[in-house]
Amino acid sequence: MAVPLRIQSDWEQALRKDEGEAWLSCHPPGKPTLYGSLTCQGIGLDGIPEVTASEDFIVNEINKKSIHISCLKENASSKFLAPYTSFSRIHTKSITCLDISSGGGLGVSSSTDGSMKIWQASNGELRRVLEGHVFDVNCCRFFPSGLVVLSGGMDAQLKIWSAEDASCVVTLKGHKGGVLDTAIVDRGRNVVSGSRDGTARLWDCGRSACLGVVTDCGSSINGVAVGAADNSINLGSPEQMPSEREVGTEAKMLLLAREDKKLQCLGLQSRQPVFLFVGSDAFNCCTFLSGFSLLAGTQDGNIYQLDVRSPRVPVQVIHRSGAPVLSLLSFRDGFIASQGDGSCFIIQQDLDYVMELTGADCDPVYKVATWEKQIYTSCRDGLVRRYQLSDL
Repeated sequence: MAVPLRIQSDWEQALRKDEGEAWLSCHPPGKPTLYGSLTCQGIGLDGIPEVTASEDFIVNEINKKSIHISCLKENASSKFLAPYTSFSRIHTKSITCLDISSGGGLGVSSSTDGSMKIWQASNGELRRVLEGHVFDVNCCRFFPSGLVVLSGGMDAQLKIWSAEDASCVVTLKGHKGGVLDTAIVDRGRNVVSGSRDGTARLWDCGRSACLGVVTDCGSSINGVAVGAADNSINLGSPEQMPSEREVGTEAKMLLLAREDKKLQCLGLQSRQPVFLFVGSDAFNCCTFLSGFSLLAGTQDGNIYQLDVRSPRVPVQVIHRSGAPVLSLLSFRDGFIASQGDGSCFIIQQDLDYVMELTGADCDPVYKVATWEKQIYTSCRDGLVRRYQLSDL
């Protein structure tokens, strides 16, 4: 795995002025850190600075919002992206979760300021405030339609909201502890939730009813993901006939990131175990990359890539820093990860460099959402940042 490079979080502003400087560092595992700097030698007619790097580092390319740096000694290469824009007026405190609607028009986010809000994705302008949870909202996401929002809170409730008029249309009760994450099954007639109470539950949205406890593992479930299983994977058979209110659960896997260092996979309809993997620390988040490939991130900074068909030994373990892995998202031919030290990076199969989304200065980036070539992040510093990817 590529050796991590780091850059001053506000490098883009720092290098805009003549003789402006920004620091750089390279962190080869088990070796001393290499420190360096970038210096602006003047601004070109196109408004792009001319930048030189100190010894050990080289500037491959620079644009208005990105700079591609390599450290030849360690064969490390990263393209750093500055935010295209950032929204500071949505929330006043740490933003714990966000999502973007399927059409790219709306964002939803929750914050430790106690609020959950819907806003225009293009400019951060406030559209609706979703009020009704008691205590903090832990997670929020759009249904595939983009017109409805699902949220989970410390009040042990899930709520379904209209994005158009902010009304709460459904409340799902049954958990005994805070709801920490949710997943939507197919188009959303059913949803799954994971809770502090150690259970994952399947819900019927139309009837506001719990269709069952998929598993009770006795440990806080920090993250959940639902994915379509490859034909070669045996998901087992349900012990009882599934309810006719279960829609789209067949041939689906449910993945649970647990506080007790375990990553659990089971058949969503069958409720039968597929595998149980023990990691280095508490699992915070998980996602499917394909019908057999998945990622899960731990509190001590490990990203495990597993193959469901042979899950005992990881395909790879990516470790870029000891900071908690807070979110993982499948993206194009790879994934986006964010960590508790403010780093947020994109790894793509066919790229020989890592893309780093900069701007957060040591503040945890809690959640990442994408729409086409735009990437949105939510951070403890209270900002939503929007990045614009050029053609990858």
